[in-house]
Amino acid sequence: MTQRNFHPSRGRSRFGILVPFTNTNLEPDMTMLRPEGVSLHFARMGGYDQEEIPDAAQMHGLGAADLDEPLRLLHGVRPDVILYGCTSATLTHGPAFDRELADRIRTSSGAQTVTAAGALVHALRTLRATRIGFASPYVADINDLAIRFLAETGISTVSRSEVTGQLDNYGQGALTPQAVFDLGLAADCPEAEVLVLSCTDMRSVEIIDRLEKTVGKPVVTSNQAMAFQAMQMAGITTPPAGFGRLMLNLQRLGRSARMRSRFSRDFLGCSNLIRPQ
Repeated sequence: MTQRNFHPSRGRSRFGILVPFTNTNLEPDMTMLRPEGVSLHFARMGGYDQEEIPDAAQMHGLGAADLDEPLRLLHGVRPDVILYGCTSATLTHGPAFDRELADRIRTSSGAQTVTAAGALVHALRTLRATRIGFASPYVADINDLAIRFLAETGISTVSRSEVTGQLDNYGQGALTPQAVFDLGLAADCPEAEVLVLSCTDMRSVEIIDRLEKTVGKPVVTSNQAMAFQAMQMAGITTPPAGFGRLMLNLQRLGRSARMRSRFSRDFLGCSNLIRPQ
């Protein structure tokens, strides 16, 4: 039996996570999703008004905000992966901006980088899904932009669920797990292959397993998708239990990577035996 060279609390990988400064649920969610040996390190980011409704203009401002100081603080722990923990901040800008932001963070930090919006797309591609039901606590104009963002990446939204009225920054985070479950369930329809619950400050992680059992299809959430992609980047193939079908792909992808590595090693080993005559 191979002995682990890391403690359950640290030593395997470090995840640095950028959190909107009013967000109260991303840190608890990442703690629940954290695999053994991974340590979590958080830094707060601003760029929006905590007293305003988080509409498209506010979230657009967050996406464009200067990240130099929070990134400088995260650099101090030398993270292996940095997670940009706001979905709507880049959904409101579009896929090209999302990719450019990830590239900027990667270039400045030297760490592999995950964005919440990009992680949703990555998760849906992993699940080979092209038709989704979409649910969020956002205002309607952000949902419109989110659906457009996903459409530009080849993902069609066939059903949609929204909250009644407009929630402020704290109202989004205060939604109960039952309210989030009901919101997600309302986005389901027979044509949807996957349900997407978007927002890093919504308590979606707690209801993934229950909602999947109810609708009989995968459920993808912002924080679960970020954790999945970060674990993949860190080479972690043991999925945390109870957080959806997406996580089971860590084992499958890990096996595929090992098989490719073994094939390459064997092929190169054989080719090295061939000598020109």
